[in-house]
Amino acid sequence: MQAETQDVLLEVEDEDEEEEEDGEVVLEEMEQTIIPTYGTAPSYGTAPDQQKPRTPEWRKRQAYESNLISNGLQLEAMRSVLDEKLIFVKVHAPWEVLCTYAEVMHIKLPLQPNDLKTRDSAFNWFSRLFQVDENIIKPEQDFFTAPFEKARLSDFYIQDKDTFFNPATRSRIVYFILSRVEYAVKDNVKKFGINKLLDSGIYKAAFPLHDCRFNCPSEDPNCPNERYLLYKEWAHPRSIYKLQPLDLVRKYYGEKIGIYFAWLGFYTHMLIVAAVVGLACFLYGYTTKDNCTWSQEVCDPNIGGNIIMCPQCDKTCTYWNLTITCESSKKLCIFDSFGTLVFAVFMGIWVTLFLEFWKRRQAELEYEWDTVEFLEQEEHVRPEYEAQCTYVVTNEITQQEEHVPYTACGKCVRVTFCISAVLFWILLILASVIGIIVYRLSVFLVFSATLPQNITRKEAIQRYLTPQAATSVTASIISFIIIMILNMLYEKVAIMITDFELPRTQTDYENSLTMKMFLFQFVNYYSSCFYIAFFKGKLVGFPGDPVYWLGKYRNEECDPGGCLLELTMQLIIIMGGKAIWNNIQEVLLPWVKNLIGRYCSAARSEKTVPRWEQDYHLQPVGKLGLFYEYLEMVIQFGFVTLFVASFPLAPLLALINNLLEIRVDAWKITTQFRRMVPQKAQDIGAWQPIMQGIAMLAVVTNAMIIAFTSDMIPRLVYYWSFSVPPYGDHSTYTMKGYINNTLSVFDISDFKSESKPGSPPWFGNQTTCRYRDFRYPPGHQHQYEHNIYYWHVIAAKLAFIIVMEHIVYCVKFTVSYTIPDVSQKTKSKIKREKYLTQTLLHENHLKVMKKHIGKIADHLWSGANSTLRPKLE
Repeated sequence: MQAETQDVLLEVEDEDEEEEEDGEVVLEEMEQTIIPTYGTAPSYGTAPDQQKPRTPEWRKRQAYESNLISNGLQLEAMRSVLDEKLIFVKVHAPWEVLCTYAEVMHIKLPLQPNDLKTRDSAFNWFSRLFQVDENIIKPEQDFFTAPFEKARLSDFYIQDKDTFFNPATRSRIVYFILSRVEYAVKDNVKKFGINKLLDSGIYKAAFPLHDCRFNCPSEDPNCPNERYLLYKEWAHPRSIYKLQPLDLVRKYYGEKIGIYFAWLGFYTHMLIVAAVVGLACFLYGYTTKDNCTWSQEVCDPNIGGNIIMCPQCDKTCTYWNLTITCESSKKLCIFDSFGTLVFAVFMGIWVTLFLEFWKRRQAELEYEWDTVEFLEQEEHVRPEYEAQCTYVVTNEITQQEEHVPYTACGKCVRVTFCISAVLFWILLILASVIGIIVYRLSVFLVFSATLPQNITRKEAIQRYLTPQAATSVTASIISFIIIMILNMLYEKVAIMITDFELPRTQTDYENSLTMKMFLFQFVNYYSSCFYIAFFKGKLVGFPGDPVYWLGKYRNEECDPGGCLLELTMQLIIIMGGKAIWNNIQEVLLPWVKNLIGRYCSAARSEKTVPRWEQDYHLQPVGKLGLFYEYLEMVIQFGFVTLFVASFPLAPLLALINNLLEIRVDAWKITTQFRRMVPQKAQDIGAWQPIMQGIAMLAVVTNAMIIAFTSDMIPRLVYYWSFSVPPYGDHSTYTMKGYINNTLSVFDISDFKSESKPGSPPWFGNQTTCRYRDFRYPPGHQHQYEHNIYYWHVIAAKLAFIIVMEHIVYCVKFTVSYTIPDVSQKTKSKIKREKYLTQTLLHENHLKVMKKHIGKIADHLWSGANSTLRPKLE
């Protein structure tokens, strides 16, 4: 085709009516390394007198494009409208190529329409209120499918060759060819694949085309603009209440993206129940906070006002009044209530229901999207792995020689290096956590110097900004900043480690990278929460014999009400900050970059820009695709489940975030990014066992938070044992006197010289102060040793953890056993499809063979009769 003819064909007035080229991939290259090509290679329209020296890059590109044509692909070169230095190569796969590689890739295609009758659910009338209008997005017809075979083309359901292969399948076949075509041979080692050419800069980009502009509807009602439909009915904010058109998402972007949005939507729907229960527990705590007896005692000037607390650090800190913590104790009553216990047990069961029902939903999608046998039939070796296969080994099963990239010793070296690198970075995170702890211990001295020096001081700011609160807030912000910095560094390191490990298939690569990244993120995000929940304030000693970190820093203490409120604050800061940061990265940055690009393009040219060039100026999709979206959601899943006992509103915040996240991700990939290369995916990969591990760990962490972080168990022990005789003075069970009973007494004359406050006491002749612990008072024969209340509380805490874990685990395993992973309806469809495959493809083939063999036998028999008859006569 002549270049002039191409210009006339493509430069039309209405961009939306350009010729549609589903399945094409655009390769965009620099003209500086191009000279005119003749023969089998595409012509780029450069005059002979403008020819440049044939560089190695030119020869590689020439060989690569020649081999693409040899493999049956059709290439067409187009010069850029905005930048004449750029040339676009459009790649198209004709029908014969699609059929050939569909058989090579074992792609399942329609045999006949699904004839199984489906019964409508009783809740269908409700779900229809949120579904997309079927007149706008028509439901996809359901087919029984089988792996494609060219020899049995007539057995497949082909009404129109143009629509038999959907756009995602076309693009996947083209990319499969691009990834395996050779472009050079060096030292008897073949070099091949578009990824290598992109990495070396020989090509600038490779991507499938969007079908049209996202904001322009199709003028032909029989040929709708799928990108426009996805934008209006899926990515637009006004569609936030609608169910996702998953079949159209899968058809346009492929199964891998479809399964992500299916999982995210299912997770969001399940969060509705958790959010409602969590909100109810929060409201219960909020409405009953005024009846919280121990908080009333803290705020009572006749009780808390007469309690002088011991200094919480050496020399710099002074004595302080318990009423300073009045406001924090009121807030703590909201979260540290009986509703929290109920919610923690509920979430242990909820997470099991979520995972089990997701398995059922995933099995349905595996069947509907033809990925049931994907891993066994369609998973191919990564080109990067094939390129390194220089060693020959004998397969133990087939006893045939096969090529591998490393020996057994080399594999051990790679694995050892990878494990060492991951452990080094985990230790680096732990070092940063220790640094944050040292910061908390150091800065607490500074904030403690602002404590009131007399008991009557009532400054408003000091009712809220206590030294503990100020230290916690600043440390949480610094911790969040360090988390973000380490994330950016480790992201590159994890990719380098996984590339060096050289996994065999793309699924193996993604699973290996997933485990590395999640292990790092788990330690990075959750380490500070684990410290506050299970270590802070646990090993502090008592004022006369405090415990020191590194022999220098005195260990932190919790507020008199415990560390639960501080843990809640840490969760809010990390979850909120993470959501804001991710939205800036995912939405604002791509939008700003595309805005700048459009402004520069408009300033350079007023010509009509073709669709492939518009797509080129969109943001490129990273090599890892949706990996970071999965990681973001699974980290959120950990916050929602692991520490939910300290923050019942976490599921509600996650629900609000996810409702926006679905539409933001949809808007991003539909309007701001180039079209992703469609990929098959059977499930969500390594994220499934990761979530199962989080679910098992969540039962333990929530039980321990209630037992060791909150004050619920000590309050229950006091109510049932120490408020009445023989240990208490009250005639009935009550919470009165709890604060006085749980704060031990210390004689200020017993301070060691190195920890004695520098300023003299400001409370007159009082010779004692109080501290948070269960110890005998001075003058007792076992003074400052743990009293019987302490051992009762420890026994109750351990008993509570064992009982709660066993109850929740028992319910979890019962639910898991009761709910099958695959529904009966899906099993019936799979059996029906296998039966039809056997009938249509195999038995029909046998009938044809028998028919032909019968004709041959009849022909032979008739020939034999004609030969024998004259002899008989």
